[in-house]
Amino acid sequence: MFWQNKKIQAVTIKTRIKLFSYHQNKDLTAEDVRAARDYIAAYWQKLERYHPKDDGVLIGVPKPYLVPSYAEGHEFDYHELFYWDSYFMAQGLLDAEHKELVLGILEDLVSVFKRFKIIPNASRLYYTSRSHPPFLSSFIFDVYDAYDLDHKWLKNMINVAKEEYETVWMGARKPNARQVYQGLSRYYDFNYLHDIAETESGWDMTPRFNRRCMDYLPPDLNALLYKYEMDFARAARIFDDKREAALWEQAAKARAQAMDDLMWDHLRGLYYDYNYVKKKRGNISSLASYYTMWAGATSDEHAAEQVKALKRFEQKGGVATTDALPIGQYVLGSMPTQWAYPNGWAPLHYLVVKGLERYGYHEDAKRIAMKWLKNNLNWFNENGVFLEKYNVVSPDKPPAKGLYPSQTGFGWTNAIFERFCQEYIDKK
Repeated sequence: MFWQNKKIQAVTIKTRIKLFSYHQNKDLTAEDVRAARDYIAAYWQKLERYHPKDDGVLIGVPKPYLVPSYAEGHEFDYHELFYWDSYFMAQGLLDAEHKELVLGILEDLVSVFKRFKIIPNASRLYYTSRSHPPFLSSFIFDVYDAYDLDHKWLKNMINVAKEEYETVWMGARKPNARQVYQGLSRYYDFNYLHDIAETESGWDMTPRFNRRCMDYLPPDLNALLYKYEMDFARAARIFDDKREAALWEQAAKARAQAMDDLMWDHLRGLYYDYNYVKKKRGNISSLASYYTMWAGATSDEHAAEQVKALKRFEQKGGVATTDALPIGQYVLGSMPTQWAYPNGWAPLHYLVVKGLERYGYHEDAKRIAMKWLKNNLNWFNENGVFLEKYNVVSPDKPPAKGLYPSQTGFGWTNAIFERFCQEYIDKK
């Protein structure tokens, strides 16, 4: 792996002392992040791919897109379009310079859905048994707002998102048996394999589901579907259909109530995965809870409780994906769980920070964003790369390993670093 090369093996005590050279209470300046942002700006061209025709199992899409990572000679060599990776990479590219690329990526996702009636995990035929965390409606509105697009474009795109919502995420039987209990949905795999369903969650692998992913109703997924419902309500109001808007708002309210009833833990002040088979909540505290704040799916009171609970996750280098696990970093079957303590991930930092901002916790949002920026920046300054994930507990150490080799680059890390720089450095 990349940190095993001679350069990083030669990291000395002096380097480790330098690692946290930015004092935690000192704001970063534009000059501090200039080299890192220049690296990111130049790196996008390494990630761009264009495959308009099928090539073996690789699905052709009409426009150029971005892959998550590229490193010459690395055993992982991406060529496929990933669903939720694409959404988070777009968060650092919503400007005039990248308009054509971002619109093209969204068009590619839509084209795959129209062909397969699912947006797969990634654009390969063998990924079509499952999807990925659903961000289509959010992607549509981010692009609509950033580029001031017209109502015709919005209506066409929202109609696709509605079909995805109804067919994939609200499906009650195979091939999309996701809506299974009290109107709430689960992650799923057409082959009915729990570990593959867990890859649909994006959290592959995590201790949250105890390797029984399809037995659980996750707060992150259902918060995303709440967001779809509220996005559909927003679209209906733009199209001056107040009746339809009210119906979508009612659906969202019912979902939020069901989530509160099943997933909210009053003692711990967080939402938990609900095992609908055993009729009880899981016991892994995770950042999945904070999707509810990002989506606006929780009350002010529950948001305040979640802010208090941040201490379970907040570390020197950002927020850990779960709280510390007494049983260690492995789930049933000794499987590495990279989506867990002590690792932190860019998309989860983005969602947590945006959720805090949405409910008015601006200082907490800024503190976490700055910790994440400094963690990313210090590793970049020492090693010349951005990582797929970081050790937020001991930022001078590599992240905990997962099932697949860690990659450098890295698309969504680069994008969220750039986005946080725009919002917490450029605008101050």
